[in-house]
Order: sequence, then structure tokens, then C-alpha cells
Amino acid sequence: MLKRFIVKKNERAALLRNGDFQRILNPGRHYFFDPFNELSLTVWHTDTPMLDSELVDYLRQNEPAEAERHFVCMELSEDEVGLRYENEVLVEVLPPAARRFFWRGLLAQRLEKLDLRAGAALPTEMVKRLLQPSLRGRPVLGLNGVFVVQVPAAHVGLLRIDGVQQPLLAPGVTAYWRFNRDLQLELVDMRWQTMEVTGQEILTRDKVGLRLNLAATWRFDDVSTAFAKLAKPAEHLYRELQFGLRAAVGTRNLDELLENKQLIDEVVSGHVARKLAGFGLEIGGVGVKDIVLPGEMKTILAQVVEAGKAAEANVIRRREETAATRSLLNTAKVMEDNPVALRLKELETLERVAERIDRISVFGGLDQVLNGLVTLAK
Repeated sequence: MLKRFIVKKNERAALLRNGDFQRILNPGRHYFFDPFNELSLTVWHTDTPMLDSELVDYLRQNEPAEAERHFVCMELSEDEVGLRYENEVLVEVLPPAARRFFWRGLLAQRLEKLDLRAGAALPTEMVKRLLQPSLRGRPVLGLNGVFVVQVPAAHVGLLRIDGVQQPLLAPGVTAYWRFNRDLQLELVDMRWQTMEVTGQEILTRDKVGLRLNLAATWRFDDVSTAFAKLAKPAEHLYRELQFGLRAAVGTRNLDELLENKQLIDEVVSGHVARKLAGFGLEIGGVGVKDIVLPGEMKTILAQVVEAGKAAEANVIRRREETAATRSLLNTAKVMEDNPVALRLKELETLERVAERIDRISVFGGLDQVLNGLVTLAK
């Protein structure tokens, strides 16, 4: 009929009679007269949160002194966020309207309340306190309620809170409360970038289909203006490059484009510069990488080039033949009026012939040799 209950040093217990709460039992041995076996015990560990909030609420309403002696109560409003400390070490971020109850005992519990209406950004020192515990092997609970922004070098951060664009974020680490607000972040690269416009099938004015590949360098000149006026600046730039390329090719003949490829670059650059003026984008340069002709058009152009080169070769050959004939005629006129020049020419001819002959027998003098050569020539 005498019932004994043992509560360990790291425990607290609730004595129940027929399931109804009687009182809190501290560590130690407890004896109760229970002839009808009506008593029972519910035990909790003091190093874990008290999950039976109904019991705590009952004690706070009916026995507030007892509740204050056993529990640390942490309650937040809809516009507050809490930082919970154990032995002055940050261990948890409590969301708005949260309720936590802890046993008084082994760990000293403390709650720091912050007003969310004061602003979304966390102070720099608080950011360090929230992030550094994870480096020491003890992560902070509830960090999903903190929006951490890390902007790398040569970038800026475009932050929107509830759809309202905020000042640009410089490179570095900042943090914001997610509670009671919608956060959107977009990282923007401020360096020069390359955009490729490939596989563009365009008809020239003389109905020749060309495939062109274009490359452009660009960067953001004013990020706030660009994203305020354009939903997707990069896609808008791509479309304008396409339109500029079609305007450059579709209004010109194939011969014009092949003779002056730089014309396409100039037209596209001018078109894009006009269309993007005041949109916060800067164009560094535009250039056509290659122009691909249809197969049959390649064959025709190859034939045209071959015919042109053949005609040029024929003209050059005729010009050289004319020059050679004119030179011979001038030489003949000189020798006709000058017997000495004629004689020198004959000696030169004899020398060239003699170079190819191993032995020469001369009869009748040098004149006889020359007369014989003339006779052989006839």
C-alpha cells in the first residue's frame, strides 16, 4: 500500500492521481500511501524542452509561483523573433509566435527578443554570432529563418523585399530575417560578358539564305535601371541583336555582304546602341564570326571565282606576250640601223649555241661559222 517513486538528478516528474495532475516531484525518493493503486508518474529530462505545454499553462494559471520555480517560459509575438541562449551560448533562433518551455536546472536559459518591424537586415555582429557556431561544431537551430547573402567579388546583389527593390548590395556577407516578408535575390556580374547569337537563318534581298553566327561583348552600366525597366536584360539584349542582324542582312544583296563583311557589324552595333539607350546596358563590340552559304551557292561562287581567276590569268599572259613582242620589235629596229649591234647579237647567239656543243671545228673563219648557223636556221 506504500508506493515509492525515484526521480533522478537530471529529471523532473509529475505525480498523477487517476491521470489528474497533483504536483511536481524534485529529484530524490518519494513515498506515497496508495491503497487503491491510483498514483502514477510522468518523467521528463531537464536538459530537453518541456513539450507538455498544457501542464505548463495549467500551472501558470493556477499555481504561478510553482510554474515560475520550475520553468523558464519563452513566448514571442507575431512581430518578434527570439535568440535562445544556453549558458550564454546562442543555440536557437525562435520564429515569431513561438512558445518554448524549459526546466530550470542544469542549463541557464535566456531569451533575447528582436522586433521584426525595426528592419529586415541583421547587424554585422549578429550575423557573425549566427554563423560562427556552425564552424565550432555546434550549429544554431532555426537558421532557416535567416536569409544569408554572399556577394562575390566583381558582383552586386539585387535584393527585393516584398517586391520592392532595395539598394544594391556590395561584395561581402549580409543577412536578413525571412519572417513576415518575401525576399528575392539576384546576383549580377559587373564584368564584361560575351553573348553568342548562333544559327540565324536569314534571307538576303536577292533571296539567298544565309546562316550567320554573331558575337557581342556587353556589361551592366546601371544595374538598378536595367532591372527596373527590363524583366530579363540579357534576353532583351539577345533579341535586339537578332533584330539588328536581320535588318543588316535582309536589306542587302549577297554581293554587298561578301564584299564588306564589316558592314554587318556596323549596322548591328548602331541598331543595338539605339534600342538600348537608357536601359543601363553597355555594348563593347559586335562582330560576325562566320557566314555559312548553302551548298549549291558555294558551288556557284566557286565557279565564278574560278572563271574570274582564269580570265585574269589570260589577261596577264596576253599582256606578257605583247610586251615580249614589243621588245623584240624594238631590238630589230636597233639592229637594222646599227650593224655593230647586229654583229653583237650574232656573237651572243653563237655563244649560247656553243655552250651546248662539246667540240667545234671551224673552217673558213668565224664568218663561215655564222653563215652556217644562218643556213641551219633557215
